[in-house]
Amino acid sequence: MKPEKKSDEAYWEEKADSVLEKLLLRIPENKIRPRLEPTARAAALLGDPQKSYRVVHVTGTNGKTSTTRFIERILREHGLRTGRFTSPHLVKLNERIAIDGEPVSDEILYTIWSDIEPILDFVDEELLAQGDTKLTFFEALAVLGFAIFADAPVDVLVLEVGMGGEWDSTNVADGDVAVFTPIDLDHTERLGKTISEIATTKAGIIKANAFVVSSSQPEEASIILKSRALETGDYFAEFGKEFSVIATTPTETGQRISVQGLVHPYGPFEAPVFGSHQSENLAVAIAAVEAFLGGGEIPINDDVLRSAISDISSPGRLQLITSVPPVLLDAAHNPAGAKVLASAIRQEFSQKPLIAVISVLAEKDARGVLVELSELFERVVVTASTSPRAIPAEELGLLAKELYGEDSVQIASTSTEALALARSWAEQNDGMVVVSGSISLVGDILKAIQEETDEE
Repeated sequence: MKPEKKSDEAYWEEKADSVLEKLLLRIPENKIRPRLEPTARAAALLGDPQKSYRVVHVTGTNGKTSTTRFIERILREHGLRTGRFTSPHLVKLNERIAIDGEPVSDEILYTIWSDIEPILDFVDEELLAQGDTKLTFFEALAVLGFAIFADAPVDVLVLEVGMGGEWDSTNVADGDVAVFTPIDLDHTERLGKTISEIATTKAGIIKANAFVVSSSQPEEASIILKSRALETGDYFAEFGKEFSVIATTPTETGQRISVQGLVHPYGPFEAPVFGSHQSENLAVAIAAVEAFLGGGEIPINDDVLRSAISDISSPGRLQLITSVPPVLLDAAHNPAGAKVLASAIRQEFSQKPLIAVISVLAEKDARGVLVELSELFERVVVTASTSPRAIPAEELGLLAKELYGEDSVQIASTSTEALALARSWAEQNDGMVVVSGSISLVGDILKAIQEETDEE
């Protein structure tokens, strides 16, 4: 029985925190195992909850989370009960498992975890007996998500891949639509050294008769995706060919977008997201919904689409979080993402002096990220996020000074100190702070600013 002295909210928050603590005892998610059988075994023992709803499956290198969120929001506007599974979280684990657009409650998270934990323990014992390792953080989380969505129950799950595709834990679900955001080099030690190898791994989410919708891809990736799509189904739609962005114009609150869908032109719509890459992500999302609801043959109602697009968001992705001074968050954590960020800033925020707060994880291409951002900023504050995988601030600082110059770089031991230094400079120079380099840093800063707002 729960103690009366604690509020319900505090009680369930503590219980939900205990779920994360148990997950963190497992193999961390950056050490994803290239295996599918353990997740499939756990799901089967639970009655395969992932087969109780339809699925839109999303993979790629960059833009997965934004595209997943956009698809879910449009589907929800149609009156469907939606599930959304994304990773990683910025502030709280619950963000990864959303029902009808809202993070799952602490009470439901803990209750379903308690229901499935004996099954997870049983599978762990089987694996150990076979000389294998227990279910990883991500494998257990995927099973938890599937069970929560089945319990809700949802009509459709928009499911973001954790890493790769073919052997990713989410691939025990069969997507009616397989969605591919831009494919580039990342996680090369696990996915492959070339774009062709990475595309081959990601193409593993394409199931029999799935409708395939893709962003514009490098030629070698496009060939592989189209070939796999035609082997297993009969429809492949790629941005710039079967659908496209007709026009996009920056506005003070985001951009005005017109899109040519698979069967119909849409817009212009006012979308509260920055960056021309987000217009492509939105076009992909619209095409995916056309494919899901009408097989790519029935247009979406204009009023439904307009209402959904006016409410889309993607936290931590070109997110303007404060205005005095402006603080822009973007979770670019690889060179391809940093290149997109640099392009967006030049197009939409170049009028202000810019200062960066940057942290990069050890397994990432820190030099590549810093090079892509090297011409944007007048000053850079280097730090280390709270992630244990973050490159130490002094080490990253040496690299930044090599690329940006000794006088342009400051080193801060914590993200909070880094933000304070950057804000002070921005206030004095009528500038803007850009926080980037790792998702964990963006989460740290977002949490710090939210706590400031709560105190005020």
